[in-house]
Amino acid sequence: MRQWGLAMDLTEENGDFTTVKMIPDGAAAFTRGMGMSTVWSSERGFGERSWRYSMVVKDCVIEKMFVEQPMLQNSGPDPYEVSDAETMLRYLKSNGLDEL
Repeated sequence: MRQWGLAMDLTEENGDFTTVKMIPDGAAAFTRGMGMSTVWSSERGFGERSWRYSMVVKDCVIEKMFVEQPMLQNSGPDPYEVSDAETMLRYLKSNGLDEL
């Protein structure tokens, strides 16, 4: 996760690491616990992955989730319509949370 953050220019100097906490889920334990586990493409050997979603979490409580639909196993389509950054930023701004 740190390498991804550096590749995205998220550094302690520009403050991004203080507002975005990157937490890996390599064994998919969190993903399964959230009920968001899926197999994207078993014929290509991708195996278990997290379904695409974004969420706002405050004080360990999920405030809002944007989950791509339909959530299918071995889904051919790879939806990316509501879990995108634009949708999240619009939600944060409309709820006065964009100053975090």
